[in-house]
Amino acid sequence: MGTPKGPVLIELDDDAQAAPSPADAPPVPDAMGTTPEAAAMQRLARLGARPRNRLAACFWGLAGALVATFTALALWGAVDALLARSAVLGWAVSGLLVAFGLVCAAIALREAAAFGRLARIDRFQHRARDALAGDDLSAARALSVDLAAFYAGRAELELGRDGLTAQAEASFDADAVLAMTERALLAPLDAQARAQVEAASRTVATVTALVPLALADVIAAATANLRMIRGIAEIYGGRAGTLGTWRLMRAVLTHLVATGAVAVGDDLIGSVAGGSVLSRVSRRFGEGVVNGALTARVGVAAMEVCRPLPFRAAPRPSVGGLVKRALAGLFGQG
Repeated sequence: MGTPKGPVLIELDDDAQAAPSPADAPPVPDAMGTTPEAAAMQRLARLGARPRNRLAACFWGLAGALVATFTALALWGAVDALLARSAVLGWAVSGLLVAFGLVCAAIALREAAAFGRLARIDRFQHRARDALAGDDLSAARALSVDLAAFYAGRAELELGRDGLTAQAEASFDADAVLAMTERALLAPLDAQARAQVEAASRTVATVTALVPLALADVIAAATANLRMIRGIAEIYGGRAGTLGTWRLMRAVLTHLVATGAVAVGDDLIGSVAGGSVLSRVSRRFGEGVVNGALTARVGVAAMEVCRPLPFRAAPRPSVGGLVKRALAGLFGQG
């Protein structure tokens, strides 16, 4: 049988014709359509809110004491040897050590003063809660006077302080006294604190989106949040030192983890331009937006911790509003 010349027609049965076509295959899932995770802020929150280990604290405390003791003995031996060799050189080194000790003492006093300011704000918060819970007019008036004295050196609050005592004396309701005190003294400070939160959110979002290095987003988030919390404390009069800033950071993150506020939920996605922006940008940019939103949550919590009075007359800052103002122009708006 010879080889046929020309095209060969092969007839397909119905089952073969019904086979799926590659054009009908579902598209490959794209990471752009998934919800980004705030890995940097969640890792930072877990690290900051980790419970204290008493055994580890005792270990590091004893280790620090031993290191300080042996360092002091070594310095004493070095100075003694220098005095035996050259009196001038020995006294010169002794003077340097004394100056160094004075600087360390000044730093310690500054940290103690910072803790004192934070403790005073904490007492203001407790007094406000007690006055509101018991509708205590005299306690509210006394708190208003003390807050006015606490902010006596703030030039931007001079207009609000004028006449506040007279207005408090003319009011006969504890809630009204604290409300007028809040509007007069804390409203300008709230605006400054919101600006701090927006700046920190913008920084965290930008670094997360543009720097693809491992742990760079965690370091940027930690640095920006520490700077933000310290700035908020200084705005409200706390003037947190180095140790005080870490204590505030730990308290804020512990509160956020305990309340589940660092989880990426529908409320957070909805706060970022209704969630539509996340489906139009890359996953890295989406993570930046969500990390910025979680930074705004940390900022709002820091405002509540550092604020002498609770949010009653003034509205509590909205995370969605803070994020939209902070990220305006950085990412596409939905």
